[in-house]
Amino acid sequence: MIKALSAIAIAAFIAAALTVLPGFAPQVEASVPAPLAKADRLDVRSGGCAQQSWPNIEASCLRVPGSKMLVREARLVTAERR
Repeated sequence: MIKALSAIAIAAFIAAALTVLPGFAPQVEASVPAPLAKADRLDVRSGGCAQQSWPNIEASCLRVPGSKMLVREARLVTAERR
């Protein structure tokens, strides 16, 4: 009988604590975060290469001027099966 009464008392204490304790929490207000400056972006190059999007980029736009390195075409992988 004492075990049952102590279990009920502990449960009542926990229920009361869960009911009362949130009233002591600080109030939270929603706000808009301050905009940050983006310093990690690359400079936008003007010209025809800036208007192209992946994967339709001409090979001449992939080369660095003055470089003799070859640029291979990328393989197109799709989910379609025929």
